[in-house]
Amino acid sequence: MINAAGIFVKYGDRVLLNKVDLSISPGESIGLVGRNGAGKSTLLKILAKENAPHAGNVAYPKEATIGFLHQDLEIPKDKTVREEAASAFKEIQDLENRLDEITKILETTTDYESESYFKLLEEMDDINTRLGLLGSSDQDAAIEKILKGLGFKQEDFDKSIGTFSGGWQMRVILAQMLLQVPDYLLLDEPTNHLDIESIVWLESYLKTYKGAIIVISHDKQFLDQVTKRTIEVEMGKIHDYKYPYSRYLVEREERMGKIEAAYENQQKLIAQREKTINRFMAKATKTKMAQSMKKQLDKIERIELDVRDDRAMKIQFQPAPRSGQVTIEGKGIIKNYGKKEVLQKIDFQIERGQRIAFVGQNGMGKSTLAKILVNEIQATGGEIIPGHNLKIGYYAQDQSEAMVGSETVLETIENQANEKTRPIVRKILGAFMFSGEDVEKKVSVLSGGERARLALACLLLEPVNLLVLDEPTNHLDIPAKNVLKEAINNYDGALIVVSHDRDFLEGLTHNILEFRNKQTFTHIGDINDFLEKRAVENMRELEKTDKKKVVVETKKEVDHDAIHSTKKKIKNLENKIEKTEKEIEKLELEMADPSFYQSADSNKKIESLKQKKADLDQYTEQWEEEVEKLESLES
Repeated sequence: MINAAGIFVKYGDRVLLNKVDLSISPGESIGLVGRNGAGKSTLLKILAKENAPHAGNVAYPKEATIGFLHQDLEIPKDKTVREEAASAFKEIQDLENRLDEITKILETTTDYESESYFKLLEEMDDINTRLGLLGSSDQDAAIEKILKGLGFKQEDFDKSIGTFSGGWQMRVILAQMLLQVPDYLLLDEPTNHLDIESIVWLESYLKTYKGAIIVISHDKQFLDQVTKRTIEVEMGKIHDYKYPYSRYLVEREERMGKIEAAYENQQKLIAQREKTINRFMAKATKTKMAQSMKKQLDKIERIELDVRDDRAMKIQFQPAPRSGQVTIEGKGIIKNYGKKEVLQKIDFQIERGQRIAFVGQNGMGKSTLAKILVNEIQATGGEIIPGHNLKIGYYAQDQSEAMVGSETVLETIENQANEKTRPIVRKILGAFMFSGEDVEKKVSVLSGGERARLALACLLLEPVNLLVLDEPTNHLDIPAKNVLKEAINNYDGALIVVSHDRDFLEGLTHNILEFRNKQTFTHIGDINDFLEKRAVENMRELEKTDKKKVVVETKKEVDHDAIHSTKKKIKNLENKIEKTEKEIEKLELEMADPSFYQSADSNKKIESLKQKKADLDQYTEQWEEEVEKLESLES
C-alpha cells in the first residue's frame, strides 16, 4: 500500500496541496479529478517519485514498481517500435538471470538449515511470483497484442520511432509501460493521443489489469469504465469517493447538500445560544450561567463549508452570417507527404448548418483534410470550392502550443482582434476566466488548460458560418468541456469537429465521416450510432474468419423450407432486439435521475441492465448469423 501523509505544496502565495493524506491499496483503480490547475498532476508526480512535496512524505511497499505516463516523457527516436516495447522485459531478463544464479547456489549448498538457505528459497519464490505476473513465457505474443491494441500494424513494428508523430510515439511508451506490468500504474491523460478505437481497447485492457491504477483523465466515459474510486482535488484539499466518476458526481452533490444543511442548522443554534448568553450577561444573577454557556459554545466543533471553485467559462458564438446552401465542397482531394499517400480522391460536401464529426485512427488524414479545408496546407490534387459568403473559424490541434510565449494574454488576443472587436477583448477574456492581473500573464507561464481557453477566446472575435475544431477538448477540464459543448450546440452555423472524446461528441453532430485506408465513409447519426455500427461490422468480420459459413451449392434446388424457417428466425430476433433496446433505454433513463441510486432496488436494476446489454449482443450476433445464412440460401 502507498501511504501519503501531510502532503503540502505551495507556489508563491498559493497553497496547491494543504497537508493532504492518501492511501492506495494494491489492485485499486482510482480516478484523480479536479479543475485545471487544481494540483492533480502535481500530486501524481509526487506519488510517482518525480517531485518531492514541500512537506509531508510518501511511504511505498518494499520493492514496489511504479510506471508513470505523462506528457513530458523523453522518447528515444532511434529505436524501432518493437525494440522499445521489448525493453519492457529487461526486468524479466534480470529476474531470470538472478533465478539461474540462485539455482546454481542451491545446487552446491549442503547446509539446509541455515538462514541464508531459507532467504534464497524465499527470494526464489518471490521471483517466480513476479515472473508469473509479468508473463515471461510469451513476450512476443504480449508485444504484438499490446501494440496492435494501441493501433499499430504489423508492418509498423520494425519502423523507427522517430518516423512517427508525437502522438504515436507516446503510444509506444504506453505500450512499454503496459508490458512492464508495474504494481502501480500512474497515467496522466492517457487518452489524449489515442483514437476512439484505441481508447475502447485500452479501457478493456485496464479493466483486467492486476496492479493498481491511478489515472487523470477528462474523458468521463473512460473514467467510468476503468475506475471504481474517485479522488477529487479542489482548493488544496482532497475528497475521497468510493465510486466511479458518474456516481461520484451524484454523491458529491448529496455530500455538499448535507454539509450545507448541517452548517445552516449549526449557525441557527449558535445564533440562538449567543442571543441567550448576551441576555443573561446583562443580568447579574445569571452571569455565571452565561459564562458557562459560552464555554460550552466555544467547545462546539464548527462545521466549515468547503470552498468550491465554481468558476466557469461563458461562451457564446456570434450568429453565423448566412452562407450559400453549400457551405464548402471538395472534389477528388488527394494529399501526399512525399511518397506517403494520406488521402485518395476524397469527395465531400458540407451544407449550411450541417454538423459533421471526423473520426478514425490517428494518421488517417482527419487533421490533414481539416487543414486543407481552411487553407492551412495545400492539397496535392483535387479542388476545394468555397460556398457563397464563406467565413471560417478554425481551432487547430496545436493552436494553444503555437502561441507566442513572450506575449501576454491581452497582447495575444489584441493582435488577432480588429478595430471593431479590440475595445471588447477584456470582456471576452473575462468570459474565459482571465480577469485582473491574469491578462498580464505571459503565455509561456500558462497551463495547458489556460492556453486552450485563450485559443478559444480568440476564436470568438469574428462571426463565422463554418466552425472547424481540431481536438478542441485537449487540455480542457470536464466543466470547461461541458460549457464548450453547450456553446457549440447553440451555434447556428456549419460544424466540422475532429475529436476522440466520445462524451463530447455524443449528440453533437448529425453525421460521422470515418477516415480509413485513405478513403472516407459517411455514417448517419452521432458517435454512439457509429460505434454501435462498427461493433456489428467487427463482429461480422470475426464471424467470417472464425466460423464455418453456410454453403449452398448452386446446382442443388433452392430449399424453400429452410429459407422460410430462417426468415422466421430473423423476424423473431429483430423483435427481441427492438424490445431489449427499449428496455435498456428505459433503464438508462431511470439511472439518469440522481435519486435512482437511493432506491432500494437500484443494484437489482443495474444488474438487470448489464444482463439486457449482454442479451442484446447475443441477439445481434445470432441475427447476423441468420442473415448471412439467408443470403447463402437465396443465392
